[in-house]
Amino acid sequence: MSKVANRLKNVKKAVEKVVHGPTLRTDIKAQGAVAGPPLGPQLGQRGINIAAFCKDFNERTKDIQAGIPLPCRISVRADRSYELVIHQPPTTYFLKQAAGARRGATKAGHDVAGKVTLKHIYEIAKIKSADPPLQEVDLKEICEMVIRTARSCGIQVVRDLDPVEYGEFLAQREEEMNAQDEALAAVREAKLLRTK
Repeated sequence: MSKVANRLKNVKKAVEKVVHGPTLRTDIKAQGAVAGPPLGPQLGQRGINIAAFCKDFNERTKDIQAGIPLPCRISVRADRSYELVIHQPPTTYFLKQAAGARRGATKAGHDVAGKVTLKHIYEIAKIKSADPPLQEVDLKEICEMVIRTARSCGIQVVRDLDPVEYGEFLAQREEEMNAQDEALAAVREAKLLRTK
């Protein structure tokens, strides 16, 4: 074989082998860890016993309402054991729950998906301060971070909220979202018809 062929063969071997890092960051729904994709392959690539991990995760989240997304950090050791750190749900989840919004705004800054009060912001910040990365951060900074996240989702932060007026706003917003969903479905259907 020529030198070039040997080099290509060595390059091909180097490309085929992928080394995964010792830390895995993923979101898993509470009580919803299953061996199937996408979680199963991610754990299998790192040599973690998938069935034992799923059982452990589901047991640790049994007190949390099923289906809530939980950011997880999994550190894999050399002996294939792992350390699982489960964080609080994402800030966007809490904001949408507090605002009663099904989803965020399609155009943040132009569209309002919902409204929350400063009390909501404070309560969310208190909950998020229990997360390991935020334990040493001042509560005021966490509140500012929650406000920035609310703006990026199209959720407006207000001082007071009239429940009757807000109920009307949510009903109007639901109609707008249904119209957007119908328009998106029509666009998808038109694309499918063009490809046939």
